[in-house]
Amino acid sequence: MTEKPIQLGLAGLGTVGSGVYETLCRNHSLLEARSKIPFRIKRIAVRNLNKHRETAVPEELLTDDWHELVGDPEIDIIIELIGGTRQAYDLVTTALRAGKPVVTGNKALLAEYGAEIFKLSAEMGTPIYFEASAGGGIPIIQSLQNSLICNHINSIVGIINGTSNYILSAMGEHGADYEDALVQAQKLGFAEEDPSLDVNGWDAAHKALILATLAYGTTISPDKIYVSGIENITSRDFEFAKKLGYTIKLLVVIRYHENQEDALELRVQPCFVHDWHILASVNGVFNAISVNGDIVGETLFYGRGAGKNPTASAVISDVITAMRESRYPEFHTGFTPYAKSCGVMHINDTTTPYYVRFQVADQPGVIAEIARILATFGIGISATSSAPSHIDEDGVAWNDLVFILHTCPWGQLQMALEEIAQISFVAPEARVLRIEHLLPQS
Repeated sequence: MTEKPIQLGLAGLGTVGSGVYETLCRNHSLLEARSKIPFRIKRIAVRNLNKHRETAVPEELLTDDWHELVGDPEIDIIIELIGGTRQAYDLVTTALRAGKPVVTGNKALLAEYGAEIFKLSAEMGTPIYFEASAGGGIPIIQSLQNSLICNHINSIVGIINGTSNYILSAMGEHGADYEDALVQAQKLGFAEEDPSLDVNGWDAAHKALILATLAYGTTISPDKIYVSGIENITSRDFEFAKKLGYTIKLLVVIRYHENQEDALELRVQPCFVHDWHILASVNGVFNAISVNGDIVGETLFYGRGAGKNPTASAVISDVITAMRESRYPEFHTGFTPYAKSCGVMHINDTTTPYYVRFQVADQPGVIAEIARILATFGIGISATSSAPSHIDEDGVAWNDLVFILHTCPWGQLQMALEEIAQISFVAPEARVLRIEHLLPQS
């Protein structure tokens, strides 16, 4: 190739950054042959120059100052993989103002500052690419931007956090308790030392905000999404789920309700999923995202949602796109708002059936009293199940009592549960999981 190579600046050489560097080096000839564009990595910014790295990198490429990447007139494209939000925000906005296209996989950054960053991208005429920010190696971003462009998106429902899915899979398949499953995930490298963002649902929430933004044409504030994690799920819940024909998954649910003022249902919660549904068989660190469009119907995207190589694959896909559009200009911006503000439905107004597990004293009239209170709030019961739980220090026997409830608003159920919690023979904390009635697979 006789063309001048495109020069890349890579910020971050952690798990994903090292995967990107290794792949760009290993598959350099393949990428140049397929893209028809020569390229080279000119500079890599890292936090600590003296850190031992498994990935061998020539010392002359390294710097501990990302400003050297943005300020270098020879560097054409910036790849941001430093993580976090504040420093990443400074890097990305500085690069865009300098007219350098940016590739990022930073979901937290886009969830918090996406509206501002996309606006700046449009104002500067400098694109930002973010395929790796939601779904890792699953090409969901480009699909929403391009392949599904003629569809009104009815819903996006999926499993988009590999750590939580690994933990729930271990609990469901092997009977592990939460703590043991978490420790195993950490030993295998599937969970961080501090796994809180994964298990409390916020990693999935950041991705959900990006998907909702693309699907509905407007940016959404993080405080509008309802988020609940998996920390309180027990093996007991899986026992009842299996008995009733379900499993438990941490789901992102994005659903559009036409003709409602606050039309967008947006939440992350552990849910019961019918064991016959394809999402029930998505196990381990794998992710799956079901998108329902008015024209295409239901589509499913499946693959590894995180990790060094899957995420690197998504990042490099964007790098090649950025190179093509830089060499053969056809302005692209990561996201241009095209819709008016879309109101997000309050969690209290969202409706599903529910699994509710109470711990109750073993005495007559328990089911009748709980059923009476549920009925006063207009909540019907479709099934019940029970099993002995424990005997307390006073010699009182307690049972796990499970109700499968008909569809009702979340807020209505919460009011009923508050009243039930006042009953002397019912423990105050009930376990509540939504039952997602997903479309059957044809």
